Amino acid sequence: MLDLRTENLLYIRELPQQRQEVPVNRTELVDAVVTKTGLDKKQADAAVAAVTESVMAETKAGNKVAIFGFGTFSPSARAARMGRNPQTGAPVRIAASRGVRFAPASAFKESLNSRGKAAAGKKAAPAKKAAARKTGPAKKAVAAKKAPAKATKAAKKR
Repeated sequence: MLDLRTENLLYIRELPQQRQEVPVNRTELVDAVVTKTGLDKKQADAAVAAVTESVMAETKAGNKVAIFGFGTFSPSARAARMGRNPQTGAPVRIAASRGVRFAPASAFKESLNSRGKAAAGKKAAPAKKAAARKTGPAKKAVAAKKAPAKATKAAKKR
């Protein structure tokens, strides 16, 4: 039988809370722009659309798009190649394709890895250089004498 005594039951608060990953969609992004800037919804939607369209158009043209403090979108190309069908083992042609890579800016990475607002404002101190020791005059290395090179066939003929 199932033991339902209170000491055997788990409380939901005791379980580790897992954050559900929900992607931010376009309407949520537009709403965030509305609250941050004070624009009306149509203007914010037009602004988000303009940014996304211009990033897509520039990367399609083969240009890098760098947004300071956010990151860089750079186009990439994959050449055509031969692959294999994993079920039959037959060779399959894989067509050439173009894609885009995103490299986040250091400020963006820093904000992701900061541990609260106190750490965000505080920069890490640079590493200290080790103090150089002052020693006496440098010792000269004794050059090792090389053994005479063997005579080659061409040198013997001369």
